[in-house]
Amino acid sequence: MARKRKDAQPGSAYIIQKPDSTEERHTLAVIVSNEPGVLARVIGLFSGRGYNIESLTVAPVNEDETMSRITIVTSGTPMIIEQIKNQLNRLVPVNDVHDLTEEGEFVERELAMVKVVAKSRSHDRRESLRMAEVFGATVVDTTTDSFTFAMAGSPSKVKAFIDLMRALGKTEVVRSGVVAVSRGAKAL
Repeated sequence: MARKRKDAQPGSAYIIQKPDSTEERHTLAVIVSNEPGVLARVIGLFSGRGYNIESLTVAPVNEDETMSRITIVTSGTPMIIEQIKNQLNRLVPVNDVHDLTEEGEFVERELAMVKVVAKSRSHDRRESLRMAEVFGATVVDTTTDSFTFAMAGSPSKVKAFIDLMRALGKTEVVRSGVVAVSRGAKAL
């Protein structure tokens, strides 16, 4: 006599598994033809399906500037990340899609410029200079009321620096977005 499995759905021969709902952050390197409208098509893919882009950078990567690299930081369930990669691969101007998060170790950096307008002149100005030195930020502009710092580092380090500067006064923040490259001899 056949026994019914405890985890089978009533009236079904299949076991229905709940989808993995844990969100993961992934960094994708997308190699595309450098032609008008390519970025719009890539962004359209994300917006049309409701996928989130946390960071996006794009620049030519070869000598004759016919190819560009789009670095996209996105998040989603493993199933969503797979869908994103598959749909990117189907776009005509896309030559290659690499999930740096899955392919191994990679280095990511971000550039930020942070303008801080101090609440009180002397103490906050000294404190902002001290914190900038600790984080490796450099002063790129100064007035009697403000400093503008530039710093490059991992996204978490940049965020920590920005959070500390916000505590010192009114801030204006400009971030470049993440750029990333795999470690070692492997090249795209």
